[in-house]
Amino acid sequence: MTGRTLLAGVLALLVLAGCGPNEAAQRAAFIEFLQTRIIAKPGIHVPKLTAEEATAFGDYAKHYAVIADFNGAMDRSVSQPMQQAIAAGAPRALGEIVTRRGDVAAVATGMAAIRAALDQQLATADAAHAALKQPEDLKAVYDKAYDRDVTMPARAMTEIFPEVDDAFKAILALADFIAAHPNAVKIQGSMIEVSDASLQAPLNAMLDALRAKNEAINKAQQRLDALVSGS
Repeated sequence: MTGRTLLAGVLALLVLAGCGPNEAAQRAAFIEFLQTRIIAKPGIHVPKLTAEEATAFGDYAKHYAVIADFNGAMDRSVSQPMQQAIAAGAPRALGEIVTRRGDVAAVATGMAAIRAALDQQLATADAAHAALKQPEDLKAVYDKAYDRDVTMPARAMTEIFPEVDDAFKAILALADFIAAHPNAVKIQGSMIEVSDASLQAPLNAMLDALRAKNEAINKAQQRLDALVSGS
């Protein structure tokens, strides 16, 4: 056997083994990190890797980046914009339902872009996850961590969007109703006065729908908060 043939044989064995000499230690360190820092803890945890951890995990640090990058992107392009949009567009008083209708409509339209951003971030993360090449022992643990930190929060956020959309539709419907009957429907502080009895029933139905949607949003937010905190 020539030297070149011997070297080729050694390299082939390393390839078949699937790693260099440090891979087993890197994989073990990464598995322990996923189990103790994410899976074993209640709620959602996406710790930032230290320089020492990144070194200890080797190429597996890139696998963790799939999880961390999704959470960072979701915070920047979904969670924060959604909170800011609702804070900016939601009427703070009954009288603002009519006077700030344009703001409410703009936020309602903007929600579609925020939802699209969530869908895109999740699709990107899922594609990167599917492309990872992992030994079975790591894959079993990694998939649990991915479900905890990516799939579950994305699903919880997705459940909020329809409720928020319906709430804004209810606000806009009420605003349009009040604007269409300026002489019969008056807002006095926190009360709505109706001088035409025939308008009372449809007005009550709109108010009930708005209260129901607000309650649904609160419950969806509570579910998301419970997921994040693990309570």
